[in-house]
Amino acid sequence: MKQARGAATAVVFGEALVDDFGDLQVVGGAPFNVARNLAGFGMPPLMVTRIGDDANGARMRNEFQRFGMSEAALQTGAGEPTGRVQVERTGDGSHRFHILPEQAYDRVQPDAMLAALAAWTGQQAAAAPVPAAVYFGTLAQRTPQGRAALQALLRASKAPRYLDLNLRDGQFTEATVFDSLCQADTLKVNEEELVQLFDWYAHISPGTADMDSLDVRLACAELITKFSLASIIVTLGPRGAVHYGAGGEVTASGPAAVPRMVDTVGAGDAFSAVYLYGSAQCWPLALTMARANAFAGAICGIAGAVPQDTAFYQSWIARWHSAA
Repeated sequence: MKQARGAATAVVFGEALVDDFGDLQVVGGAPFNVARNLAGFGMPPLMVTRIGDDANGARMRNEFQRFGMSEAALQTGAGEPTGRVQVERTGDGSHRFHILPEQAYDRVQPDAMLAALAAWTGQQAAAAPVPAAVYFGTLAQRTPQGRAALQALLRASKAPRYLDLNLRDGQFTEATVFDSLCQADTLKVNEEELVQLFDWYAHISPGTADMDSLDVRLACAELITKFSLASIIVTLGPRGAVHYGAGGEVTASGPAAVPRMVDTVGAGDAFSAVYLYGSAQCWPLALTMARANAFAGAICGIAGAVPQDTAFYQSWIARWHSAA
């Protein structure tokens, strides 16, 4: 049953993986990007994932330590491969991504996860009787075992659920999407994912050129009603982001300044992290959206999904607190 928001911390479930360029290995995975950003803001979450006892697993563990994150729900499977995506460079400068099957993050063990959750929740109880949110997506649900682990987590936690749909070709089914939507409170999607949801579940399927159009509002309202959502967030890349509330209200945040575009890797994950952080801090919605959008723009100005130097976060924290 969906419950009201708690405070101060979060649980993040899903893949921690390496983007393997052959000559370069880059730690990523949308949930792990969100978790590391939250930790960078001083809100280290409980990250629920599984790695192997290999070189890539050591890279993941190093990131847990670099960001000061609890390893209580970090499982290790002997002989299992740490999550890996093969990235193939093409002649035109773009990339092809091959998400490998049967990775360690597909095999999270529910019993160990629940024990870690219970212990961690007990330690947090004085400041936060209920976590601020449970974050989840669809990639780590691509196997029956992954789906079972997530369901066990959602049954065990009363925290509101933040679903970052994050659809990857060949890695999801419509049934998984439907079940995920039924259990979400806040849904975050990009434009392409929103159109896909309109095609599946709404009576109309408008384009997204005008996110304030009556047709888009009506289609989003239909999704909110059908799945008992509290809100839908749509990230629009350089056009900003927009939030649709259950009462029909629309809150938009325009384009963020990007002084020097490097890449867009991790921008959506950066947005999610600030949205979750701001919600836990009880910032007003419009302010939360604006700050999430601004931080996502800043991530576009660095290489990769998270900064190499965790001092990157200090200027943002100082700016936010000075404006409080």
